[in-house]
Amino acid sequence: MSLDSWAVPSNTGSMELTDTTPVHLIHVDPDVNMARFYGIELQPTLFGEVSVLRTWGRIGTNGQAMMVTYDDEAQAADALHELERQKRRRGYVPAGT
Repeated sequence: MSLDSWAVPSNTGSMELTDTTPVHLIHVDPDVNMARFYGIELQPTLFGEVSVLRTWGRIGTNGQAMMVTYDDEAQAADALHELERQKRRRGYVPAGT
């Protein structure tokens, strides 16, 4: 048996996400000196779960981060869309618009 067969990675597809588009939102209001960002993205874990990574803070800083892990991609995608909806209601708009 050749050792080359051991070097070929198996493609199980468990690490690929179907909805991997990260969300980048900003809220800028010069009247009150506000310039904030909010980012949300899905990341697979090594154990087959999916994490929602949130980053937020003042534009120009590293900000803060928080990660919440869900059992499957559907739950994580629902959480991502709900967070995006909440932030848009508070005045955040997609970056670059």
